[in-house]
Amino acid sequence: MESGASRDGTAVSALGQEVNAGTSPVRDAHRFDEEALERWMTAHVEGYRGPLTVEQFKGGQSNPTYKLVTPGRSYVLRRKPPGTTLKGAHAVDREARVLTALGGTGFPVARVYGLCTDESVIGSWFYVMEMVQGRIFWDATFPSVARDERPAYFDAMNATIAQLHGVDYAAIGLEDYGRPGNYFTRQIGRWSRQYLEDQDAGRDPDMDALIAWLPDHIPAGEESSIVHGDFRCDNMIFHPTEPRVLAVLDWELSTLGHPLADFANHAMMYQMPPDIVAGLGGTDLQALNIPSEADYVAAYCARTGRTGIPNWDFYVAFNFFRLAAIFHGIKGRVIRGTAASAHARERAQALPRLSALARQAMEKCK
Repeated sequence: MESGASRDGTAVSALGQEVNAGTSPVRDAHRFDEEALERWMTAHVEGYRGPLTVEQFKGGQSNPTYKLVTPGRSYVLRRKPPGTTLKGAHAVDREARVLTALGGTGFPVARVYGLCTDESVIGSWFYVMEMVQGRIFWDATFPSVARDERPAYFDAMNATIAQLHGVDYAAIGLEDYGRPGNYFTRQIGRWSRQYLEDQDAGRDPDMDALIAWLPDHIPAGEESSIVHGDFRCDNMIFHPTEPRVLAVLDWELSTLGHPLADFANHAMMYQMPPDIVAGLGGTDLQALNIPSEADYVAAYCARTGRTGIPNWDFYVAFNFFRLAAIFHGIKGRVIRGTAASAHARERAQALPRLSALARQAMEKCK
């Protein structure tokens, strides 16, 4: 979590609110020299006035995330985890870069105050950003929102992701933020290799079928935009009282890619079981006054100048396949005893449900 937002709504799984909400004392493995940080803040953060108190957000498992409290203002710090990390992983410098670039376009992100690549300060690279006050909803049904107001919250999410995909990334200096073109070919290859190389996690017949089918059914046409990679309701801070997105969080998966892959990854909330990730699968949408999937897709198309998305089920199949491959990797780490998260076993157990959803979407394409 990267904000000062309250976590609204009900807990939906052990992967959600009860794990990540709020702060706690800094964990022993993530402690650092707070006096050194305060000296850096004094020198590099405009308007900084101490003294400084440091707490750690319960989320941010990949990149430890901290709440920095001063008498006049609070900040958020994101850092690489201490110790040896995989090359290219935990790229907090990329997060700071995309946030800074998007901040100049009017897109809703937290302001970045500074990036530090001097490991002698707190032991690893980090950046400091503003703490945005507002609400985050863990439950995609927005249970604490009045029934007649829910469509406006979905419309706000829809407008925000459409706005992101419309940003001219070259004009804001992000032309080298990723490799434009051949996005699906590269992604399918990457996740297929990861799945096939992890023998410990075993084989899944639905995954095997998808690996054989997906490469030959990539829709024609190339598009490139900034993609968030994990655009969900619980990665957005909403205004305290209004259906308005104030900041989009968690940019560690962002890159240049196909906008329809990113939008389908967001919109698959309509088919996602709510006990796996914040989703609407099996929900009576009409009873809750939530727009249908078809209406939600149509709204995005209207905002992005499309007449429709003919290969919609391919994009959904691809994204469920991608998520299933990630969970397959978690399963392998659980079996090998190297999983870092206490809730990794729960994710591993969800693998067959995700791969089945991917295959169902694949079958709709035939």
